[in-house]
Amino acid sequence: MDDFVRNKLIEWDLKKWMDTFEDEEITEESFYELDNELIDKLIPKVGPGLKFKKRLKQLKEKQHTNHLTVHCSAQVLPSTSYQGKRKFEHPAFGEKQPPAKQRRGCKQREPIILSDVKKIMRYVHSRLHDQDKLNVFLKKRISDLETDKRELVGVFGKTGAGKSSLINAIIEERNLLPSGSISACTSVMIKVEANMHSSKYEADIEFITTEEWKDELWSWQQILWDNEDHKMEADDDYRDITEKLSALYGEEWKEKSIENLLENKYFREVPEFLQSRRKILACESAKELSARCVKYTRSDSKQGDGKDVKRWYWPLVKCVTLRVPNNDFLQHVTLVDLPGNGDRNKSRDKMWKQIVGDCSTVWIVTEINRAASEKEAWDILESASSLIGNGGECRQILFICTKSDQIEDSDDYSAAQRHNRIVERNMEVKEEVKKEFSKLNKIKKHFTDDCFKVFTVSSKEFLKQKHLNPDETEIPKLQEFLQDLNDCHSETLNYVSGALGILSLIQGANCRGVAVKKAEVCRELERNMKHQLNQLAKSMGEAYKTFDKCLTEGVQKSISSYEKKLKSFLYLRKKGSAFHMTLKRVVQNKGVYKPKKGKQININLTLASWLMDSIDEEFRKTFPNEVKCGSFSGAIDTFSLNTDSLNTKYKDVELQLRFLKTEEEKIKVKLNKIIRKEKKNIYNSLTETIEKVMGESYSKAAAFRGPGTLNNMRETIERHVHSNKHMFGLAKNTTLDKLYDLLTRILKMLHEAMKESIELSLKTNDCSLPDVSTELVMVKNHYNELASSPDNR
Repeated sequence: MDDFVRNKLIEWDLKKWMDTFEDEEITEESFYELDNELIDKLIPKVGPGLKFKKRLKQLKEKQHTNHLTVHCSAQVLPSTSYQGKRKFEHPAFGEKQPPAKQRRGCKQREPIILSDVKKIMRYVHSRLHDQDKLNVFLKKRISDLETDKRELVGVFGKTGAGKSSLINAIIEERNLLPSGSISACTSVMIKVEANMHSSKYEADIEFITTEEWKDELWSWQQILWDNEDHKMEADDDYRDITEKLSALYGEEWKEKSIENLLENKYFREVPEFLQSRRKILACESAKELSARCVKYTRSDSKQGDGKDVKRWYWPLVKCVTLRVPNNDFLQHVTLVDLPGNGDRNKSRDKMWKQIVGDCSTVWIVTEINRAASEKEAWDILESASSLIGNGGECRQILFICTKSDQIEDSDDYSAAQRHNRIVERNMEVKEEVKKEFSKLNKIKKHFTDDCFKVFTVSSKEFLKQKHLNPDETEIPKLQEFLQDLNDCHSETLNYVSGALGILSLIQGANCRGVAVKKAEVCRELERNMKHQLNQLAKSMGEAYKTFDKCLTEGVQKSISSYEKKLKSFLYLRKKGSAFHMTLKRVVQNKGVYKPKKGKQININLTLASWLMDSIDEEFRKTFPNEVKCGSFSGAIDTFSLNTDSLNTKYKDVELQLRFLKTEEEKIKVKLNKIIRKEKKNIYNSLTETIEKVMGESYSKAAAFRGPGTLNNMRETIERHVHSNKHMFGLAKNTTLDKLYDLLTRILKMLHEAMKESIELSLKTNDCSLPDVSTELVMVKNHYNELASSPDNR
């Protein structure tokens, strides 16, 4: 279910049926195709069903009217300058516009162009039938034009670093995220994005499942018992667990069994949790939404809005998505406030890893007075480096130093002296942070210096402008950064280009009497395709051989060095009982332990480190996050059927060749998305294979109790690794298999897509297709306007 369907159900007061629509994967396209029989299955109750049918009928009638309006205007006004009387689409557009630079003017036009072309294509879609292969193909291609480009920006930083104030200032929503308390819960992921379908401020609250909560209660009980058995003082984990239990249950948890703690009475305010549904809150203001969300996002029960809350539900929350209306900074961007180390809950941790891996940009937020020396900030970056680098798709790291207006002995300075000292100190901090980054060899395997930027910001000064002007707070620079990510130019150009290709094919197919020319063109295109596919296969094949060689060396180093690395962890010089509990938690969590503070412990990563080191440099060259180059994306980018050169030779099939060029670009975009996704799976498979093989030893080690437990756990893990040294070779083979699967998948998809497009555009005859000559002229003019803009030069 996409945002369109979700928002329609909310608007029509039918939120109760959202889960059903999501289960059936109803999207905007299929929404309009629902008939009465399908609606009755989705909404079996008569009252809501009739309400839905009435609203859907009204929506379809409105859409049909818009289609007719576009079509009629097209007949009367083939020019696409859209000046004058076309008030039905954008009433304000014909009015006098304020002066602006050409680039900005084009940006203002793009949403209008995109909207107009989408209406045209919906109208064309409605005129196609399902009677032959070409019509079906064209309808699918029109549906496939819809894309939602969304950039994820992951925001890391310890509590109190100023993340909430920073986000509020950048998106200019002062009251959205609560700030100022040092007790904000760091386990709940908070996404902030635009509400594109409503003027309300909304919160979409996703809970963990009841089974996951039950599993957490069991695992917590084991930790609490272990602490009591070993007469240990309460550590961070112990305090974290008791804090979560007390938030939800008060003091009752101390006297209750797990079965009692799962009783429905504790969840009366959140029936959605018991029903595995999302809870939607809608408010008129950011301040109201923030107040209503506090019990789902914060662990602070004594300050601010939280002082009157009796029961807190943040321990049950997986993720909260806040949607802000009319916010240009978030149009195609989602900001995600992330805990630095993931989460012990499997479901939350899985989501954390996925989001971190999907972030195109990462912000590390820390206070300026200790930015270069802040251990936790650098630890976060180091521990996440493989997830966001070779194992992710991060292109840029922004190290953001907050509270840049604060300096020591500020009372001793005049206003001018204070200003100068702040600016001077900020420049010094930037240089110190950059020097610190250059020392981090582990991170440098995944990122170059060009990917790393430092900002010194003051959210307070941006709002009050007491000592610094807005530009000196550097908030405007971050806003400009978001605007660049939001740039919808590529989305608009891709859509309009694809639409132009489809309309060209429809109009070209209506032209008769060029069968001989079509046959000649087909032969040339097929020859070109075969040659280009061979070149692509060669390039990717060379990369495969290189990885095979690198991983073979990695396997040899792993076998010869694993004992030393394993012992360096298993025999840490710590107080016996303290390390006993650490190792116990490591094995209970399949080799990974996420302490409340400090670095994450990961035995699987330790064992896989030689394998990962062996390919890191080559992997970054082959699958770079920053640009379209390398043996895969770079080779795909150079793939071409050479339709431009054929255009001059075969003017009679110019329209079909234009379509093939857009199809070529479209499949390249699709393949590059697949590469970005699959390269993460390939890289992370090294650690995942090790974890799978090590699983048996963790289960055995976790079962030990009583005297000698520490030594028993150590020996169990050591023996298992020693008798399963083949796992390094297995990890290598698994990774190479995934790489080979990607290679063959790319070649197959590219061949099949282009072959189908060639056959349908040049070998299909006698199809009944509508006349789209007017629509073609309109869309072509739009395309020319976009292609000639400064953004595309």
